[in-house]
Amino acid sequence: MSEQKKFVPFISAETDMKEFTLRALLIGLVMSVLLGAANAYLGLRAGMTIAATYPAAVIGMAVLKSMKGTILEENFARTVGSMGESLAAGAIFTLPAFYIGGIWKPFFTVEHYLISTLILWVGGTMGILFVALLRRVLVEDQELQFPESVAAAQIHKAGQHASSNSKYLFGAMGIAALFQALAEFKLFIAENISWFFNIFKEVSIPNMTAIKGKGGMLFNHPGISPAYMGVGYIIGPKYASLNFSGGVLAWGLLAPIIYFFISPYLGPELIDQWAGALMAKNSTLTIEAARTQLSDPSYIITQIWRNIVRPIAIGGMLMGVFSTLFKMRKSLITGIGRSISDVKKAASGQAVNIERTEKDLKFSWILTGILACGAVAFLITMFVFKTGFLPALVAGLILIILGFFFSAISGYLVGIIGSSNNPLSGLTLTALIATAIILVLIGVTGDPGVSTVLGVAALLCVCAAVAGEMFQDLKVGHILGGTPWKMEVGNIISIIFSGAVMFAVLHMLNQADINVGIQKGYEGGFGSPSLAAPQAGLMQMLSQGIVGGQMAWPLIIVGMFMGLAFILMQVKSPMLVSVGMYLPLETTFAIFVGGVIKGIVDIFSAKKKLSDAQKERIENIGILLASGFVAGEALTKLVFAPFRMAEIRIPEIFANPPWYIGTAVLVVVAIILIRIPLKHGVKEESTAK
Repeated sequence: MSEQKKFVPFISAETDMKEFTLRALLIGLVMSVLLGAANAYLGLRAGMTIAATYPAAVIGMAVLKSMKGTILEENFARTVGSMGESLAAGAIFTLPAFYIGGIWKPFFTVEHYLISTLILWVGGTMGILFVALLRRVLVEDQELQFPESVAAAQIHKAGQHASSNSKYLFGAMGIAALFQALAEFKLFIAENISWFFNIFKEVSIPNMTAIKGKGGMLFNHPGISPAYMGVGYIIGPKYASLNFSGGVLAWGLLAPIIYFFISPYLGPELIDQWAGALMAKNSTLTIEAARTQLSDPSYIITQIWRNIVRPIAIGGMLMGVFSTLFKMRKSLITGIGRSISDVKKAASGQAVNIERTEKDLKFSWILTGILACGAVAFLITMFVFKTGFLPALVAGLILIILGFFFSAISGYLVGIIGSSNNPLSGLTLTALIATAIILVLIGVTGDPGVSTVLGVAALLCVCAAVAGEMFQDLKVGHILGGTPWKMEVGNIISIIFSGAVMFAVLHMLNQADINVGIQKGYEGGFGSPSLAAPQAGLMQMLSQGIVGGQMAWPLIIVGMFMGLAFILMQVKSPMLVSVGMYLPLETTFAIFVGGVIKGIVDIFSAKKKLSDAQKERIENIGILLASGFVAGEALTKLVFAPFRMAEIRIPEIFANPPWYIGTAVLVVVAIILIRIPLKHGVKEESTAK
């Protein structure tokens, strides 16, 4: 869809239609919390989030249609509801780093809750205010196509004439919730990579005289997760394969080969020494249990992956980020130049009496709000992170200056490639490195310096994430005829509401994983195999490495050379391969399975002589089903989290669930993702004609 010189929205500026209503706001706020929680779970475990615009559009449309709501109410509910996802992305990329780095242990205290909530409120509000400042310049730019905004607008338009697709989204949510509940009651094992380690248990590693595998054990499924399969379906077979290739490199090459070289030295004396260190971390562990654990190749290989392979993967992620930013250098430079010159245009435009569809927040309110956000950042840095006056002032200035640039750049990139592909981690990483270097130059060190770097990075990450999503939503409103200032106010309310509960979601996931880790004998919480938080781990290592001098530079440098090799080999996404190395194998495998399923759908779709409309409908139904699987599993996991936190034992159907039940679940999910889009996409398109 191309913009014309004189754009006419779907609902004209002169039309008086319900838009900012209490019911639309409440529906949006509920969606914001639920979609934000689902994305927090997904991002902490898989290192990815899914765009909330489409699910929010479908859910809001379905609910408001039953209330005879207007299309502008639907648009308003969608933009309020989608804000939780961007807030979650900003939170999970940075806040767990405080825990991983040992600064916030325990993670939950009243002080930590207040700091985190302030970071989310200030960063999110600043992102919206910068967007309000630049909305007209970027949203009305004819060179920026905003592909995902156009697609979301089409969903709203189609909803005016056809039946809603919400049944696919809600149905998939229900199925995923059922499967996750059955996994919690141990009808089948949702996470299991024992098949991989069984090979090493039967291998005489030092002399390589025999490789004996128990064939039956090889049928154990790696990981059954509708959410991860949904992620793989959404990103497609190419990117899912790249992600899984990282898992193959980590678990099939690097960890085993390192184990091969160190295994001859794993004598009784070294094992006893390690057992003492293990018992120091876990007071409930006996010496016999510690020795048994350290004699298990699966445990040793997991520790190799955690302490050696993951820092290498972080180096690869760094190189991937630099590569992405370099490829986008022209767009980034253009965005910076335009953002500087466009402030005056935006300021002068606010003084003009303009029509409803072009009216933003007042310019004076925007500037006052931005300065207030900078002042709050100054106070947090000085009195909470306990730095001096100068570092706090510098942190506040960095936030305002970089926040403005990153918001403009984020909006520009969303206009080109969409919010789902916005290189948020790259922007955050740039902010973190710049902040760390500046603070080190002015003499900041120790935990206050690390906390300040992480705090500023968190603020900028939330700011950029919210700004990108806000630009995307405002473009949808521009197409449909929404009122900008109402959408901006609605999103500020959403930021406040979602920000107030986001820390609780993170705490529930973290504490539940800690308690599971105690039961299963590993150190749970953020950074554990089941709650990897890859971006937060990267931020923590860089901040402590630059400010505190604790970075494992040799491993990081090895990883950067590995990333450079990926680039020289013209790997499509070196960053995604490195993330796959950082994640547990069962996670990358499940994502890969989802990608394969999407590839099968594409093959069958290509063989049929379908119209463009039918292909688009198959695509939309598949994405809604996949999104439903993500949301359903994540929300069910959150329902069970309080039981884990309270250490209430959940009844078990099987002590050792048989492998074939999990395999059957995988097959059912695959059939749903293949059959329903192909059958109903063609069928319903034909009946619509």
